[in-house]
Amino acid sequence: MKPVTTRNLHGQVVQELGQMIVGGKLKPGEGLPREEVLAEQMKVSRTALREAMKVLVTKGLIESRQRTGARVRDAMYWNQLDADVLAWRCALMPTESFVEKLVEMRELIEPAAAAAAAKRRTPKQLEDLKAAYEAMAASEDLDAWAEADLAFHETMLRATNNELMVSLFSVIETALGTFFLLSARNSENFKLALPHHEKVYEAVKKRQPEVARQAMLRMVAESRDNISGRGRRARKS
Repeated sequence: MKPVTTRNLHGQVVQELGQMIVGGKLKPGEGLPREEVLAEQMKVSRTALREAMKVLVTKGLIESRQRTGARVRDAMYWNQLDADVLAWRCALMPTESFVEKLVEMRELIEPAAAAAAAKRRTPKQLEDLKAAYEAMAASEDLDAWAEADLAFHETMLRATNNELMVSLFSVIETALGTFFLLSARNSENFKLALPHHEKVYEAVKKRQPEVARQAMLRMVAESRDNISGRGRRARKS
């Protein structure tokens, strides 16, 4: 058995406190117990606790002052694109407000990315996009679909050949993965979005930027409807 190092312990504290803050168990403005008390409560050394607190400060979740101690910060100060913060928000069932923000983020990024990919994709990138689409078509369960769906969108962002856009994917990957899973889970048939992906692929293949942009916009809109339940209600009416 591997020994539990201070590094592992401080990572556990970061996860536990981070989830409590993001999940609302610790409220904005709420003070944390004194260092020695909190270390005892969490059964870690004060050294491990201090390291964890430094990490939470960099993520914007807490502020630490010499006289008043550590306090939870308002969500407006959180580093919302931090991978851990996104993962903690997505691990909780996303609220309607958070889902709407994810939709807005997708609307701003992905249609433009699809148009850029249609302009600048390489033959190899087109092959990769086709492979991701075919993996979606061949998927037999929700997990396989969600994995292939995420690969499709990552490949499309890479096909923009814009290194800033590519770097952005690593930041929003967790949020996108959760969004795709929620959308598919709330759909009557998780493959209902397949035709939209085919239209994006065909537009990228034919180098039709505006067609790719509009196809991606429709895809995002349908995902929003699936998550909210509007898509199913519309099909039943």
